[in-house]
Amino acid sequence: MDQSLENLRSELRAWLAANAPANWRLAETHEAFVAGQREWFARLAAAGYAVPHWPAQWPGGGRSLAEQKVIYEELASADTPRLLLTFVSTYHAFATLSECGSAAQQERYIPRILEGETWCQGFSEPGAGSDLAAIRTRAVRDGDHYVVSGQKIWSTMAQYADRCLLLVRTDSSGVKQAGLTYLLMDMKAAGVTTRPIRQIQGDEEFAEIFLDEVRIPVSERVGEEGAGWQVAQATLASERGLTLMELSYRMRGAMDRLAELIRTSGRESDAGVLRDFGRLGARVDSVCALADAYLQKRIDHTENLGDAALVKLGYSRCLRDWADLGLRLGGMGSQYREPITFGDLNSGNWMADFMNSYAWTIAGGSDEVQRNIIAERMLGMAREPRHWISEARQ
Repeated sequence: MDQSLENLRSELRAWLAANAPANWRLAETHEAFVAGQREWFARLAAAGYAVPHWPAQWPGGGRSLAEQKVIYEELASADTPRLLLTFVSTYHAFATLSECGSAAQQERYIPRILEGETWCQGFSEPGAGSDLAAIRTRAVRDGDHYVVSGQKIWSTMAQYADRCLLLVRTDSSGVKQAGLTYLLMDMKAAGVTTRPIRQIQGDEEFAEIFLDEVRIPVSERVGEEGAGWQVAQATLASERGLTLMELSYRMRGAMDRLAELIRTSGRESDAGVLRDFGRLGARVDSVCALADAYLQKRIDHTENLGDAALVKLGYSRCLRDWADLGLRLGGMGSQYREPITFGDLNSGNWMADFMNSYAWTIAGGSDEVQRNIIAERMLGMAREPRHWISEARQ
């Protein structure tokens, strides 16, 4: 037994007993939910628990993999809300800035994240979702600014964000990937309009972003002009790997919800239910192990192409099965529970969780895209169809 880990666990449990938000699921409006998210992040940041995956030079950072696991486990066990509002800031924005940003950009923006500045991601477009290289949002150089026009969609919490990680097209003459540039955009800039997307389960988690000749300083470019595709990979790797380490451990904690539902529904002797629960538990453990391995590789700088895709694919499939089992056990009553705020794996609303689980098979790259990445980049499988497939079609 590592006494330092046990001390951390005891310390965190005591802190959570005094500080964990109560009744956070009862927020009646999206604005109330967001206010609660801001307050909870501020508490975690002040106590040094908000960004355990950041390097040691940042308050609360420099935690070992084992320490991060303890923190995520205890946050899940205490039934605290997932920080939906700030996860793009603390994972995507931080990874992009720390790996690809200039010294001035890092100095300016990273401390602000800990102070509560929130970011959104402007990648997907109505005609460019899984095929990210097909984006059409256009940026034209005008002196020391880029003038940007276009539309982004499915941007998480963009209506509440302060800044945006924005992928734009600066050149259409060659290969699609070669004409992309990565910018940092002020969401309050003239010409930026956001419109929440009301989803089937009542959420407004995502928003559209409309850009009408928005002027963005060239100094807000990350990397060189035309290098946006390479910079975007740092953002996507964080989304597919680092963010899912925390979520994987929250799913392990959320297995307690299923166990309680089995008990309260009188299904403790149902062999089929117990079989499905046991299989799901083993799969959740395997996803946590994949997430652990991925983070350790990032720490050791031995990450391989496709490692993040393994975590993303494993998590999205487990989440679907977890929510499906909860909905089955909850019966008809679980399909109409109110209120609905933002779907999450511990929102308290099984139907919202179930519908939201399908979004995770698309967000951050669809399951199909992840399988292609694993097949081509990790296993070295040929992209072209085998001759026997062509022959079978003849």
